[in-house]
Amino acid sequence: MGTASGTRLVLGHWTDSPFGPVSDVMLERPDGHRVLLAPDPRTADFIADTYSFDEVRVEPVAVRITAGCWTVSSRSLSLRFVTGRRGPLGLLLSAVPRFLAVRPWWIALVDRPARVLRGVRTRGSAGGGRREWYGARDLRPVASVTARFEGVDLGPLAPVAPAVRFGFGSTPRGPCVVRVTTTVEGPGTTRGRVGAPSPRGRQSPSRRLKKDR
Repeated sequence: MGTASGTRLVLGHWTDSPFGPVSDVMLERPDGHRVLLAPDPRTADFIADTYSFDEVRVEPVAVRITAGCWTVSSRSLSLRFVTGRRGPLGLLLSAVPRFLAVRPWWIALVDRPARVLRGVRTRGSAGGGRREWYGARDLRPVASVTARFEGVDLGPLAPVAPAVRFGFGSTPRGPCVVRVTTTVEGPGTTRGRVGAPSPRGRQSPSRRLKKDR
């Protein structure tokens, strides 16, 4: 999501992981300074090895979801946002069977339509010689947001503009919550399905990551 101050935020809420549920926040300030908030060193290391940041902060990130209202808190950030009703694209994505939606060949197939229709990429090269595939399975718009970073109010909801620069692609311009399964393949590994996020494993088989982002 974007804010009127120009700060854009990407929340990763991983519901399934080899390390248990884990959440992180990627934040880009108006001047382009990119910050990662991650709950522990190994999560921070994995994310920072896969994406690009100017600053990494290790601090607990707590997420609570109640009837479409998300509350996120850490030492640096206080965030609350509300989601709206699922639109046509969300209905379409949720209709794709999960076993199909997470397959890299399917993700590669929908990459070009995603670029044309939403300005996003579903696959690409990540940091450390890794490759990634994003299998989206649902989408809901974000209707409102209140956020404070380092005690400063970031202002009301705004588009994600300019695009964030953490990895090979940005998020949709319209603020939204996306249910996505991410596959990360490291150099010299064989792609495998692990059914969960993998905050670390540079020399292990690729991991299947499941999160709301």
